Amino acid sequence: MIIEAGKRLYHGSYVIVDKPDLAKCEVGKDFGKGFYLTTDIDQARRFVKSSIGKASKNGYCDKNQDRGYVSVFEFDSVESILHYEFETADREWLHCVAMHRRNGLFTEQLKKWNGYDVIAGKIANDNTNQVITAYINGVYGKVGSDVADRTAIALLMPEKLTDQICIRTETALHSLGFVGSETVDFKR
Repeated sequence: MIIEAGKRLYHGSYVIVDKPDLAKCEVGKDFGKGFYLTTDIDQARRFVKSSIGKASKNGYCDKNQDRGYVSVFEFDSVESILHYEFETADREWLHCVAMHRRNGLFTEQLKKWNGYDVIAGKIANDNTNQVITAYINGVYGKVGSDVADRTAIALLMPEKLTDQICIRTETALHSLGFVGSETVDFKR
C-alpha cells in the first residue's frame, strides 16, 4: 500500500518545496494535474536533474545550476482523502495515463478519476514514454482496442516501473506534512 499515514514520500526539484501549490502544477501528466511524489528516493534524486533542465529552460533558475533538492513528506492522516491505487500497469492504468496525457481519450472515465484526491500507481518513465506515446498515437492499433492494450502492456511489463503519487486536491495537500529536505549535487 502506497497511501498510508507516516510513509515517507519524496519530490525532486530545483528548489526545496515545503508548501506545494497545486496552481503551479502542470496538466498533461500521467494522473492529471497535481503534485507528484514517489516512495523511491533514488527516483526523486534522478528527477532533480530533469527538473533543473526544465526550470532553466523556462527561466526559473540559472542554466548552470548543479544543485537541487529532494523534499520529504508524510501523510499525517489518510482517512479524509479519497484515493485510488493501481497495483500494476494494467489496462485501467494505461487508459488513465493515456486519458490524462491526451485530451479526448476515454472521456467517459474522466468523471471517475476527477473524483479522487490522490491517484497512485506505476510511473511511465523515460524508458516507457515511447511505448505510451506510440499507444496514444495508434501505432499498436486503435487506442483502447484489445490488441493495442495488450501490445502496449506487454511492452511495458519488462520494465521495472517504480511508483508515483499524484496529490490532486487541497484536501489531500492538507493531509501531507513537510518533513525536511536533502541536497542533491551533480555536475552538468
